[in-house]
Amino acid sequence: MNKTDKSQNQTEAGVSSGSVAIVGAGLIGRGWAIVFARAGWQVKLYDLHVGALDVAKKEITNQLQMLVSHGLGSSPDLIIQKIHFESDLATALTDVDYVQECGPEVLDVKQALFSELDRLSAPQAILASSTSGFMASEFAAHLGGRHRALVVHPVNPPHLVPLVEISPAKWTDPDITQTAHQIMSAVKQTPITVQKEIPGFVLNRLQGALLNEALRLVQGGYVTPQDVDKTMRDGLGLRWSFMGPFETIDLNAPAGLADYAQRYGKMYHVMAASQSAPPNWDKSSVAGVDAARRKVLKRDDIGQRQNWRDNRLAALVAHKSKQEN
Repeated sequence: MNKTDKSQNQTEAGVSSGSVAIVGAGLIGRGWAIVFARAGWQVKLYDLHVGALDVAKKEITNQLQMLVSHGLGSSPDLIIQKIHFESDLATALTDVDYVQECGPEVLDVKQALFSELDRLSAPQAILASSTSGFMASEFAAHLGGRHRALVVHPVNPPHLVPLVEISPAKWTDPDITQTAHQIMSAVKQTPITVQKEIPGFVLNRLQGALLNEALRLVQGGYVTPQDVDKTMRDGLGLRWSFMGPFETIDLNAPAGLADYAQRYGKMYHVMAASQSAPPNWDKSSVAGVDAARRKVLKRDDIGQRQNWRDNRLAALVAHKSKQEN
């Protein structure tokens, strides 16, 4: 697709279809492949290791069948036909409109990989990273085409959890950022834009704040790991599965958010002072939490439990969709 055709596609079809190269066939790459293929895109899923591609095809097929069982899709055979499995990077990048990188979270590896993506892809193709923590200015500053590089960070697994964080660098072309947002909407994800770069973006900073406090409470002997999980699962998580923290507190006081802040702001301010010191994340410090988890879930059973999680997520997505409709 040339630049003129691409612009027409955006204007006339809202970036409703196209071709994408997904670089890396691990958990995130496989989820992205499902996201794009079920939206009608042609997908090239690349991995250097042929064995990883074989695993990817099997796991994608399993996930598509699981989605059908929850009423979240149909015709998995037609969807899988849109996914082409490639072990040559140049071939994977040929004639694609959009590239979603899912490589290792190692900065120098990611920098080298983006050099290859910039060199081998068409000059108008968007170069997006699935990184969970690196900012675009860290891995793409050296590129000749750095204006087309940005972070498009999903949640695991992306075909079940639709939020996507779009985080451009200060030199990313605003049109690229806008097009990435349009593409994510077109493939039925929920994009948000990080207005300026910050390590960890938005989701992981919010998740990190909760995880840090959970560790502080457990390491301080205030609560067990199991009861922290119950607090989230049967408490905060029920509300947060369909509304965010600001809407939550807006509805938790008779006159709304400002009323809530007047009633409870001092309490949160006092608590914040005791939350300023970071907890210990080293191996010995988290050993107790890990041991508690291994009592309820053996390490060898984690894969099976991940499948359980995906089925529960699919059921929740189906329920939310039914309620919203």
